[in-house]
Amino acid sequence: MKIYNNNTARIEKKICFFCDSDMDKIDFKDAYLLKRFTNSQGKIYPPKRHGTCAKHQRALAASIKKARTMALVPFVVK
Repeated sequence: MKIYNNNTARIEKKICFFCDSDMDKIDFKDAYLLKRFTNSQGKIYPPKRHGTCAKHQRALAASIKKARTMALVPFVVK
């Protein structure tokens, strides 16, 4: 879907990765998937960056936090 702003530049609306791939649950043990949604410092990207919907962003944040406590994903990258 293309949206036009005031400067008539086309902005593509991002589609949620999890909705598009029909994933019901986000597994906290899948470290490679979770690292995709964190930056180089280990912070969780906001939903605007990857286009995740609110439902999956909450589940993603919970699974990243759970993976951090299980030491699958680091809290801080040095």
